[in-house]
Amino acid sequence: MSEGPQASVKPRSGVLRGALWGAALVGVAAVVYIMAQSSTKTPPTVPVATPAAAVKPMSEKLTMATGPVPSPDYTFFDSSGKPMKIADLKGKVVVLNIWATWCAPCVAEMPTLAKLQAAYAGKDVEVVTVSIDSETSATKARLFIARHDPLKFYHDREMKLPFKVNAPGAPTTVIYGRDGLEKARVAGEADWSGPEARALVDKVLAAG
Repeated sequence: MSEGPQASVKPRSGVLRGALWGAALVGVAAVVYIMAQSSTKTPPTVPVATPAAAVKPMSEKLTMATGPVPSPDYTFFDSSGKPMKIADLKGKVVVLNIWATWCAPCVAEMPTLAKLQAAYAGKDVEVVTVSIDSETSATKARLFIARHDPLKFYHDREMKLPFKVNAPGAPTTVIYGRDGLEKARVAGEADWSGPEARALVDKVLAAG
């Protein structure tokens, strides 16, 4: 008679152990899955400034004007909010740079544009960096330019300048001669502190 109760207890004990082992295995599998997902999940992309040395040679992005292309009859604004046009700087070589704070290549090349302007201090060369940031981001753009002396802040409030100069994107830099006509342009990021840039500006400056 004593064998009856023992026989009935053993199966229940076995079932209990099996359930516990099953739960443990499920837990381990869940942990492994979570770890696998964490290791394969792609982190958010963060724009990284490209070192000047890694930028492609300017000659690969440079286009020389083949005909008389005047500067656009388009108004943007200087740091004091005064409206102006490229034609207002006639008599100088103008290095017009179209940029924005949300454009990583634009941000990366800005220090080289500052060095270019500094190299031509006292000469008839004006680097005009025109921000196409929205009105809400204009303060951010102004503060950014302030950190890159001797550059000045200019703002295209309507964000139409890229279309007026047929820019393929930002950054785009257009160089105008003393006569107000386009001489060359560079589509994309460039090292404006390098010898290629200096040679290009010197050529336009010497042409008169």
